[in-house]
Amino acid sequence: MTSRPPLLVLIHTCAGLLAAGSLAVTLWTGLEERSTALAFGVLITVGELDRWTGARVREAAPLGAAGALSYALLGEDAGQPTHHGVTQVVAVVLAAALLGSVPHIARGQGPVLDHLARRVLTVGFAAVCFQPLYNRGAFEQWRGPAYALLLLALLALTALCDAVLAAALARSRTGWPFGPLLRDELHALLGIGSAVCATGAVMALAVAVVGLWALPVFSLPLLLTQLSFKRYAAVRTTYRQTITSLARATEIAGYTPAGHARRVATLSRAVGRDLGLTRPELTVLEYAALMHDIGQLSLVDPVPAGATAVLPAAEQRRIALLGGAVVRQTGVDAAVAVVVERQADPYREQPLAARIVRAVNAYEEKARDAGPGGPLTALEELRLATAGDYAPEVVEALARVLARDCLTVPAAG
Repeated sequence: MTSRPPLLVLIHTCAGLLAAGSLAVTLWTGLEERSTALAFGVLITVGELDRWTGARVREAAPLGAAGALSYALLGEDAGQPTHHGVTQVVAVVLAAALLGSVPHIARGQGPVLDHLARRVLTVGFAAVCFQPLYNRGAFEQWRGPAYALLLLALLALTALCDAVLAAALARSRTGWPFGPLLRDELHALLGIGSAVCATGAVMALAVAVVGLWALPVFSLPLLLTQLSFKRYAAVRTTYRQTITSLARATEIAGYTPAGHARRVATLSRAVGRDLGLTRPELTVLEYAALMHDIGQLSLVDPVPAGATAVLPAAEQRRIALLGGAVVRQTGVDAAVAVVVERQADPYREQPLAARIVRAVNAYEEKARDAGPGGPLTALEELRLATAGDYAPEVVEALARVLARDCLTVPAAG
């Protein structure tokens, strides 16, 4: 049985202790402002029920996140001071998030435990920064724009902490470098993350003035934003499916073995992650890896087993240029075409994505038919060829990725 990474255990333990302690204190002392707690609990539950499970987004339940942060930073309700503290905030958010997660748990969708741990810890952080000071009257002199800026500053700080937490969880789950993961998380704050923070601040301010009726009113813009993101994600999914279908053309025509493009794309993306590529760069790399052999469709005589790595350099370059021309005609991003057509250039002249595709393609071709010792043999051949054919840093990154996967390559098919 594989042991869990220590950092993952630490995060889950901290979240569990905070959740258990908050529930115990809240059950012992009872709820303050029950109608307010119920209203925010319903809002968070609805947001969790509408969780976005099928898309690669940073915040799967933006409405639930905005509602939770708003409750953590709530000081007044229709002009009357509130008295709920940190433990009640965490307990209400946890109960609502658990209730909203039941259908997702039943369907086995998404890493629910990580999601709940993030929600508990980030909301707890925001509540600790605000509730004790507010209940002691530290913000009595903060009025108007100054108070709004205070809430936004606290939300921004909470969002940064959440980004660090999300990157740490991803690092523990995948083994990918922490720096690029954190960079991706921070970049995502400019999208749905900023909408969540803005909505959380507006909700807290609006409820303070007009009461709980503000919650459904100010939930609508975020719901519309989430709908727009879902439609955009659907378009991107269709776009990727189209590229995958184009990549399979070489397999259907018998030019390359079944599953070759998919295996190269999967391994290339993992190597790109290890080398610190950003999310947009990884997307270009994945698309180029899927379509790296499409130039073979222009050949009269197929290459045996589609193995281009053993061809003369001039022939490799000709196939790569043909592939780049085909990619450009399909309307795919021009950056993808550049990677495809430059994958056969001398590696010192190649962009990093082309270096990765070249090395991973050669590894897959050498390893797939070599038996149990094929992966190790193929990797050693690539290392011996780093003087002129393959970039040393890419080969070493490939070795690290394969070591995490016990030196195996994805199965065919």
